Amino acid sequence: MKPVAFAYVRPTTLDDAIDELAAAAGSGKILAGGQSLLPVLAMRLSRPGTLVDINAVAGLDGIDRAQETLRIGATVTQRQAERDRVAAAVPLLGLALPFVGHRELRSRGTVCGSLAHADPGAELPAVASCLGATLEIAGPTGRRSVPAADFFAGAMTTTVGPDEIVVAVNFPVAAAGEGFGFAEIARRHGDFALAGVVSRVRSAQGQVLDATITGFGVSDRPVTRDVTGLVASAAEKTDSEAALRAGTDDLAREVVNTVGDGHGSRAYRRRLFAVLAARELARALRRSRAGQS
Repeated sequence: MKPVAFAYVRPTTLDDAIDELAAAAGSGKILAGGQSLLPVLAMRLSRPGTLVDINAVAGLDGIDRAQETLRIGATVTQRQAERDRVAAAVPLLGLALPFVGHRELRSRGTVCGSLAHADPGAELPAVASCLGATLEIAGPTGRRSVPAADFFAGAMTTTVGPDEIVVAVNFPVAAAGEGFGFAEIARRHGDFALAGVVSRVRSAQGQVLDATITGFGVSDRPVTRDVTGLVASAAEKTDSEAALRAGTDDLAREVVNTVGDGHGSRAYRRRLFAVLAARELARALRRSRAGQS
């Protein structure tokens, strides 16, 4: 099947791109890497009147670190972020990016594009949610910043308006005493996850200061919970992963609310989440104590 006919524009400034969206009167779509959008167009699940290609817009292609924040522009590909030394300041990105599709797809797909697509089974929205990243959005009334927790509104749905553009995402860089974990179960490498978890633990002098876990593929959006008490209690045990299991079983019953599909029922996904959550929280705890992000 082929996409329906659409207009194509390639502005060179952000203001022009916003003007093109305004002219499209709600029927415009942003094109960056196109790895999520083009299949949707080919299946005619989306029928935009105008595609606004932002690849020629100046200033959207940078990976920059300013103090404790890593800023990734809207046209930076996932492969660039995966290989960039500056981006290594956010270790969780390095753990998750190899699981985003295949290398060829990551060479075209963008970090911000994955966030804007908001697939519930995607890795990068979970990373952004777990770390408390902030999205920069530009529109006809100016710029605004939206925390990841408020950005994802449902499956394939965000709080970006039809006349707005995601221009960058800001991740906090790893601090001393932080450890991270990432794991997912998919039918094949590169597929969207049946269930996955992202974890962050911060410790100092052997004490757990805070711990966070985000599940993906288990609801209509990334689900994040503060699990500081659970991890602090388990940290006192010899086998912290085993000590976490009762808590992650309870957590799975709370956060896994997908109805299930032909690839996995809700009960199966709850079991996956509980096992992965205990394992990756324990791994993040070990790394935080060892000074290994």
